[in-house]
Formats: sequence, structure tokens, C-alpha cells
Amino acid sequence: MLWALHDDERLDEEARTAIQDPDNLVAVSAASVWEIEIKVALGKLKIDVGLLDEVTRVGYSLLAIFGEHAVAAARLPPHHRDPFDRMLIAQAQLEGLTLVTGDPRFEPYAVATMAA
Repeated sequence: MLWALHDDERLDEEARTAIQDPDNLVAVSAASVWEIEIKVALGKLKIDVGLLDEVTRVGYSLLAIFGEHAVAAARLPPHHRDPFDRMLIAQAQLEGLTLVTGDPRFEPYAVATMAA
């Protein structure tokens, strides 16, 4: 998400094109916002904009975390232990979304991915 918001060259061209296509829904999980804001608070990451304001400004949809997402994340096989990533996987599975990621630990899950 941060790479897309800041037009970072680390974002794969196919992913950038898909994200910029106005016909595609770009959903940002509340879990991503939460994780980024924790990193900012700990001094591990610096961002110069209000994250929620920026997500809204560019027209992305904020995806809330619902109980069904929490149950699905908890029930995932333990291929990947990061709770934020597990939430993203569960949300993508339940909502029929494609995850943009460079993390190979997403591969064992039945979830659509696109290289970051």
C-alpha cells in the first residue's frame, strides 16, 4: 500500500497498473493501517501524511475487520505466523480479493496473489 501511495519504483509494473485501473477495487485492510501505524509509533517507519486521509484521497476502499475475518484468520494453517498477514489472507479469501505481496509465505494458502 505504501509503495502504491508514493508511486515507489519497488512496486511491480503489473501491480501498479492494476492498482491504477479505475475499474478495479483497491481495498486497504484496517489491519494494514494498524500495522503501519504501530511501526510509525515505534519509530521503525516514517510517513509524512495522515494514512487514512491519503487512502481516502486516492480513492482506495478501507476494508474493516469483521468477526468472520477474525475466525478465518485464526483457523488458517500455521504456514505464516504474522497475525497481520494472516488477517490479510483471511480477508482476501472471504472477500474474493487479490493480495499484492512479495512475501513467498503467502503461497501455501488458497489465496489469489499478485507480485508486489
